[in-house]
Amino acid sequence: MTRRLVSGTAFALLVSLTSPSMAQDATLSIGMAAPVTTMDPHEDSNSPNNAANRHIFDSLINRGSRAENKPQLATSWEVIDDTHWRFKLRKGVTFHDGSTFDAEDVVASLLRARDKPSHAFAAYTRNIANVTLEDPYSVVVETSTPDPLLLNSLSRIHIISSQYAKASVADFESGKAAVGTGPFKFVSYTPGDRIVLARNDNYFEGPAPWSKVTLRMATDDGGRLASLLSGDLDLIENLPAEGISRVESNNKLQIIRGQSTRFVYFGMDVSKDKTPFATAKDGSPLEKNPFKDARVREALLLAINRPAIVDRIMQKNGTVADQFVANGFFGHSEKVQTVGYDPRRAKELLAQAGYPEGFALTIHGPSGRYVNDSEVLQAVGQMLSRIGIATKVQVVPWSVYAGKYANGDYSMFLGSWGVNTGEVSNPAIALVAGLDKEKGTGRYNGGGVNVPEINKLLDQATASLKDDAREPLLQQVSELTFNQHWLLPMHYENVVMGASKAIAFTPRSDKYTMAYEVRPANATQK
Repeated sequence: MTRRLVSGTAFALLVSLTSPSMAQDATLSIGMAAPVTTMDPHEDSNSPNNAANRHIFDSLINRGSRAENKPQLATSWEVIDDTHWRFKLRKGVTFHDGSTFDAEDVVASLLRARDKPSHAFAAYTRNIANVTLEDPYSVVVETSTPDPLLLNSLSRIHIISSQYAKASVADFESGKAAVGTGPFKFVSYTPGDRIVLARNDNYFEGPAPWSKVTLRMATDDGGRLASLLSGDLDLIENLPAEGISRVESNNKLQIIRGQSTRFVYFGMDVSKDKTPFATAKDGSPLEKNPFKDARVREALLLAINRPAIVDRIMQKNGTVADQFVANGFFGHSEKVQTVGYDPRRAKELLAQAGYPEGFALTIHGPSGRYVNDSEVLQAVGQMLSRIGIATKVQVVPWSVYAGKYANGDYSMFLGSWGVNTGEVSNPAIALVAGLDKEKGTGRYNGGGVNVPEINKLLDQATASLKDDAREPLLQQVSELTFNQHWLLPMHYENVVMGASKAIAFTPRSDKYTMAYEVRPANATQK
């Protein structure tokens, strides 16, 4: 297929120019609580990246605000057999450079995401054995095993133009390859600062109300709040607790609240014989890695007053968690033991494990990525110190932290996972399945958990299309993970945003802030 090419410089100039009528339209500025680290939609999978790129690139399936699967670039799909799915594609869609979308773009995009050296999307592409073109508007996805979550997985993979299948990360970040079919066009990307977007007037679902959108990376809580109060930002993520009263007393502003499925936890290095950030109190090496002992892991959880953290640190903008998903979600188990706050019992378990005087520990976490993350870290550090674990806290910028915690560089670390599928296999495959690049498991298993029984149960659960067979298997995964304390559950985050009263927005369960879902307050919601 021959495509019309537009240079990156010319394209950026083209989308920055608007007609007089468009120039009169409203603009929107959003304060993001965490930075975007790349504009290559297949290079690094995390919520800020995926949400930002979703403005530019569509997927076959659109994951709705309540985790429902909806048609997008695919208009329909059918299961041919246990390992083959056919997708019919939307006709009449064009990329931002004017070229036509068709099946070649889907094949190129799915295989690029699967085969990227970063393996960032392995949790979603791991079962994709092949993608074949049946005709210009029909593709068949072959899976290596029956995959009940294929639709969800495909909703995560953005479709690029096939002409950029071999483009570099730099090509996407300069705008040269950042050519999608989505509701907004790339204008500019300034790492650590902002992304500027222009409306796609030819979007197949209709144009968004905003002629220009700025996604500003406002990671400092105080600075983000100040920009909202001054009117520089129209909507901010993660409204800091100290700003709630100030927003409530401002007649031009509002608080927007919602529920999310984001699960926050502490992970521990359970794989190395000696772990780098745990030592004797005098700084000398420990003979062994304390986190390999289940009694130590349980002691840590007993020492953390999670209700107090939710009540005071989170300002009640969260719910104490005991497992991946709350009651009522697929794979939740009533057999997961509830662990309360009991520092006396924690000290007893440390003594039984051979640490009657405790040890020294540095815990790591990001700043500005999760709600009140640095404050949570400081509180947990103080609580661990009270049971004899002399704890230091090291806060790391998210742009650095994201890779390090996933690669197992830390001894104990704060992590989070948006359970956007509403069921257990999605977080479990990423966080506690053994690392296997070929299978695509354990990509964010920063503690090195590798329990054969958990791996086997996940293999079985993800190879069945029958929910009544899958759920008991996933319940067992929950029980093994949390009754053995391979992860220390903290809480589920709630959504608390600050906004101008001139806009209307309903928060998503995945906490993605999508500019095309923000409407003028006086407009009728789609």
